[in-house]
Amino acid sequence: MRRPGVERSARHLIARGGAVLHRPVHPGGGPTFPLTHLRGTPPARRRGLPVLVVPGGPGLASAVPYRTWRRRAAALGIDALMIEHRGVGLSRRDAAGRDLPVSAVTVESVVDDLVAVLDDDDVERAVLYGASYGTYVAQAFAVRHPDRVAALVLDSPMLSVVDDVAAVRAHRRRLLWDGEDPALAGVAAAVRELGSGAAGRDRQQQAEMARELTAVVTLVHEFAGPAALERLLRARARGRLRWLWSRLADLGASEASESVQRFVMEPDLVAGIAYGQLGFGQPPDGGPLDPQLIHAEAATHQPAFAGEPFDLVAGLRRAAFPVVVVSGERDLTTPRPVAERVVSLAPQGLLVALPATGHSALEVHREASLFVARAVADGDLDRLRDPVSLRHLHRLPRRGLSPLAGAALRALVSVTS
Repeated sequence: MRRPGVERSARHLIARGGAVLHRPVHPGGGPTFPLTHLRGTPPARRRGLPVLVVPGGPGLASAVPYRTWRRRAAALGIDALMIEHRGVGLSRRDAAGRDLPVSAVTVESVVDDLVAVLDDDDVERAVLYGASYGTYVAQAFAVRHPDRVAALVLDSPMLSVVDDVAAVRAHRRRLLWDGEDPALAGVAAAVRELGSGAAGRDRQQQAEMARELTAVVTLVHEFAGPAALERLLRARARGRLRWLWSRLADLGASEASESVQRFVMEPDLVAGIAYGQLGFGQPPDGGPLDPQLIHAEAATHQPAFAGEPFDLVAGLRRAAFPVVVVSGERDLTTPRPVAERVVSLAPQGLLVALPATGHSALEVHREASLFVARAVADGDLDRLRDPVSLRHLHRLPRRGLSPLAGAALRALVSVTS
């Protein structure tokens, strides 16, 4: 879908602080494409180390979605750099105007792009801040170029494809199916009631309810919290709020959408990364709340998983720099057990836990992500350990679309259930 207003906005952003670096489509030369990158903080206001920010996805653009984040970073003196991921947004097409081939969009090529941007900006060492999928890229960069890394910030981290999926399943089921946490026992009972209620339906209806339940539970738990989720589940079990349930199910499953929103989310050309390299299409295991249910249909016509391109576990064990892990309490996408494993592997690992927060602080808690980026860029990790400083972090305001959506959802469920 072409969105002229968004395209004008993207190009305006480049004119105000972006640059274009002509990169080979394939390694070894040949046709090139314009790799767009942004560094919006004026030199006179920069303090601390540069911070290279890699958002999630794959397929998420940088120029337009993170305008406000970069403005706030500049106000804080953070020397933030971002690239428009190859195959996405302003880096989608080659010099002749053709879409990049899927075969040219790989994790390895993205890492090479990051190195080229640092070279172009005369940055010898940087803090790499990755969020979600961006944590995979940041760690891959560190594996290949450890001498260019001053520190890693891994916000809602990925680690090992197969192990991560197993950890996500176990975490979701322990909390929201088995009810092992007393604080979530009521929510888990409501999840089981609704999930078990599909047993009398035909196989197709059971599969649809399992997919919807997974999508809604993940979305509402992360954005609105367990109390709102329990209210919604109880209402749905009584036959109420079907319209809201249906809409939330669609939104929760949108991470597997193949719809292209130009300059915002463009999943088509990064399919080789998502499915071929990172295993987004691994088959469901038949149990409840399986994240793979969301990708099962899309995976039938996507590249088959060929294995991970990097051994991130080995890379973390060798890391000779701080690895700061940001983890939201409500994150069901890359949950706390994955974050804790990352911290345990890194010799200088440090966990920054965010209460009442879902997946990717870069998206859902902008001020917290900036606080962490500022501290690491300053080389002041004690700021992330000090109890007084952490209390300040936990009180930071939540701004942006995601917190507003969570508040609206809580209010809507409370009034209508």
